[in-house]
Amino acid sequence: MSKLQKWQIINSKMVLNHQWCQVRQDEVKLPSGAVIDDYFVYIKPDIVLVFPITANREVIFVRQYRHGAEEFFIELPAGRFDPTQENPEDAGLRELEEETGYTAKQLIKIATLYDNPSKETNQIHLFLAENVVKMGEQNLDITEEIEVILIPIELILEKITQGEISVAGTVAALFLGLRFISDK
Repeated sequence: MSKLQKWQIINSKMVLNHQWCQVRQDEVKLPSGAVIDDYFVYIKPDIVLVFPITANREVIFVRQYRHGAEEFFIELPAGRFDPTQENPEDAGLRELEEETGYTAKQLIKIATLYDNPSKETNQIHLFLAENVVKMGEQNLDITEEIEVILIPIELILEKITQGEISVAGTVAALFLGLRFISDK
């Protein structure tokens, strides 16, 4: 049996509570007895990420500007959601359709991962969508300007190793999804 222990929260306060960013400052007591009075935790919504494949074995990607890095990135369709208001599957289908205009009859759960559990509260829910079809136009948020890109599935690993696809959640979903597809 493990002797590892959780940290004890002595005090906690919200130091930034904005619609787009929430930060909590915890005072914690470590198992060693040491006290840290300024451990910051980012309260983030859960993320859903969809690995959509057409009947022609092309993967649907989105290319968009990411201001934090000040660069354009190729990613799988994804978005934030509140798991108390919407289930991950519905959020995935919604994000796929909003960002790309494509839809799927169903999503297959690949995995649920944590992005950065030392400092962030959210989970990333990864799904596979096979035989997706174009059903309409994009329905983008005010902050989104998205180019839809189709890439043949056999080129995906090459695009990752060349650095053309480099966002961690997308790369994780692709590797897990490719393994899932090959196991069928």
